[in-house]
Amino acid sequence: MKHPLLAQKQVNVWVKRDDLIHPIISGNKWRKLSANLKACKNEGATQVVSFGGAFSNHIHALAFAGYTMGLDTVGIIRGEPEYASNFTLSWARYWGMKLKFVDRSTYRLREQSEFLQQLQQEFPSAKIIPEGGSNKLALNGVGEIISELQKQTDFDYLLCPVGSGGTIAGLINAADQQHKIFGISVLKQDGYLEQQIQRLLVDSTSCAQWQLFNQYHCGGYGKFKDIDLQQMLEIQNALNIPLEPMYCGKLFIAFFDMLKRDCFPKGSNIVLLHTGGLQGLGGLAQRRLIKEEQWHVPAFPKTGQ
Repeated sequence: MKHPLLAQKQVNVWVKRDDLIHPIISGNKWRKLSANLKACKNEGATQVVSFGGAFSNHIHALAFAGYTMGLDTVGIIRGEPEYASNFTLSWARYWGMKLKFVDRSTYRLREQSEFLQQLQQEFPSAKIIPEGGSNKLALNGVGEIISELQKQTDFDYLLCPVGSGGTIAGLINAADQQHKIFGISVLKQDGYLEQQIQRLLVDSTSCAQWQLFNQYHCGGYGKFKDIDLQQMLEIQNALNIPLEPMYCGKLFIAFFDMLKRDCFPKGSNIVLLHTGGLQGLGGLAQRRLIKEEQWHVPAFPKTGQ
């Protein structure tokens, strides 16, 4: 990555472009889903049930993955049925996903055993995957990033956005002691993500150093101000790397702020993990929260398809 500030601060920076894995399903979503879907096949499950919001990258990715692998998919969606024709869920339905809309109070039960048992009874042939695909199975898929990076560069720091905790947990689990893993929280939270990460790492023997930064969420999950968008666009245009404001936009804002504050010693080798999620731009443009012509918005099927 080239930028005047990098030379000034005397650091070396690379971007791990996981957004380029596949034009539809890419980034951390595929990394987390791959092992889960293989387990579905091995266990003889013919259906996958998972959870997400109305514009969820995970739901979008799961629908396409299920379509290509011959697995039926069901999305438990937080929100109203009117969302079914939005950018993300139009794609999901196009790939055959069945949608079940629930209110917020019901959605909050998604990790409780009694609710999951009821859901399993409703979908007896299904494997249930948690929100974001973040479980212990996902750790190995994400961990492949570390082995790939070790073949490409000798890095000291690895930065990634954090939403449900699965990606950073997988990186920590696979990293060596000399690696420092920095997570940029994209949501307001009071210890929730730390608990989620520790829960996923309960059986891990990793000695990697890691830290979560909670001051770059831009107001909370899915939130941002015009000044945040402007800063993201400036970074996107300067680097010629497509960003979106939910995850990676916040990651890059955080990195450049940390760089200005001398958080990295001179000579550091730093990797930023681009986790994909560009499909989310479609929903933001549809709701007129961003100007479509300024961002790399992907194509999508007609509303209601």
